[in-house]
Amino acid sequence: MKDTLLSWLLLPVYVWQGIGIRRRVERMPPPAGAQYGCVGVSEEAPAIRLLVIGDSSAAGVGVERIEESLAPRLAERLYALTGRVVAWRTAGANSAVCSEVRDFVVPNVAREAFTHIVLSIGTNDVKNFHSARRFKRSFGTLLYALRARWPDARIVWSQPVDMLRVPALPRGLALVLELRSRILRRVGARLCVERGAIPATQIPRVEPAGFSRDGFHASAEGHVYVAGHLANYCLGESRDA
Repeated sequence: MKDTLLSWLLLPVYVWQGIGIRRRVERMPPPAGAQYGCVGVSEEAPAIRLLVIGDSSAAGVGVERIEESLAPRLAERLYALTGRVVAWRTAGANSAVCSEVRDFVVPNVAREAFTHIVLSIGTNDVKNFHSARRFKRSFGTLLYALRARWPDARIVWSQPVDMLRVPALPRGLALVLELRSRILRRVGARLCVERGAIPATQIPRVEPAGFSRDGFHASAEGHVYVAGHLANYCLGESRDA
């Protein structure tokens, strides 16, 4: 309740600084390249089939080449840790919120036998000031949609980064967004436990080098770090890389 009340009291800051940041921040496109690939060589079928799905972070916005984005970096990390061949696919949409991924991205992903799914979502729900009730409904049904389509996959939720550490955000706006993020993270973590997904913790370190030139999306270095963090959850471990 404290986070909710304080964030609403700071709504004028959100509106005023939010308008300014929308005008200043560069809108970057997704990187060029095939949205699928394979790490490792074997005559047998890949042991791990990875899908990274969600918003612009899943799409790789912020890097120049698709090979520098989260899905292939995570595939490389999983291969390094297990020695098993990893096939990867990424399906992300710039500025997407939970309901849009549920309605427009999930239905259009080929029904492959994915063994692991990383769900990168929530930042735009935070940015758009979605309420806890709205997020509960849209995120919860997104989890249901993923589970119904890929019942045997291990689903890991990659939560929004600490907004107070995002270089592009002025301090007041960052505070408001972090308050909203805390609310949605709590709701999302509960839903993951209830609906058979694994909520990864926030990445423990957020450094300026981890952001692209727009100061908002992850850089190539940032994706390497996030991949190392998420790999543990994909493999059933909780320690940080």
